[in-house]
Amino acid sequence: MTHAVIPAVHTYRGDCCDDNRPVFFISDLHLTPERPAPVRLFERFMDHVAPQARALYILGDFFEAWVGDDDLALPFHTEIALRIKQLVDSGVAVYFLPGNRDFLAGHELAHASGWTPLSDPTYIDLHGTLTLISHGDAYCTDDIAYQAFRKQVRNQGWQTQFLAKPLDERRAIAKSIREQSEHAKAGKKPDIMDVNAEAVYSAFQETGLRRIIHGHTHRPAQHMLSINEQPCERWVLPDWYETGGYLSCDSGGCQLETVR
Repeated sequence: MTHAVIPAVHTYRGDCCDDNRPVFFISDLHLTPERPAPVRLFERFMDHVAPQARALYILGDFFEAWVGDDDLALPFHTEIALRIKQLVDSGVAVYFLPGNRDFLAGHELAHASGWTPLSDPTYIDLHGTLTLISHGDAYCTDDIAYQAFRKQVRNQGWQTQFLAKPLDERRAIAKSIREQSEHAKAGKKPDIMDVNAEAVYSAFQETGLRRIIHGHTHRPAQHMLSINEQPCERWVLPDWYETGGYLSCDSGGCQLETVR
């Protein structure tokens, strides 16, 4: 797996006068015109919170579904991309790492929004601490059925065939998949849909890092671990169904915050 090393400290205009600005992380907004509450929270975040950051990392499931970059034809999607572009133009670097709902986000969406695409996982230098960031679904290894589905849709051949279908058909397929997913969740034990402890432990062991930040599980928390007698932390980002939340990191550490 390829890992990109992207500096968390990013200065869009080339100046370095504001070294104390934090870095923000969000995920699982699941933005859709059919669910206006998260959209309002996102607008509030973009107006009053995001401009304070040095960089903003979006760790997947930003949209409820993304079926190809021609979905920018939907005015709602165009407006969301424009809001991100305005933030980038103001001097805040924005990075996007795909989730299980928007892994088909491509170059056209990146151009429209101005964000920098990242692979999953990615390592970043976060105020001097090398940190692994991920959407998080790859660590939910107990959910065998989901991992099989994830492997299928991340296959380049499957994606090529899917993107060749008409836009309306892709939207209908995505809706059907979401409905099937919600039905399947109802029959699964909650722990199966959470990250596997051994998978997380292995990620720390293999990378030698002491911090992981991810979303996907909708279970916001800070988990402290001891790996090889070294303290490690795993931060889980919140979803935006009822309240908006983000992780703010600066030189003093990280803190989960709420969008009010």
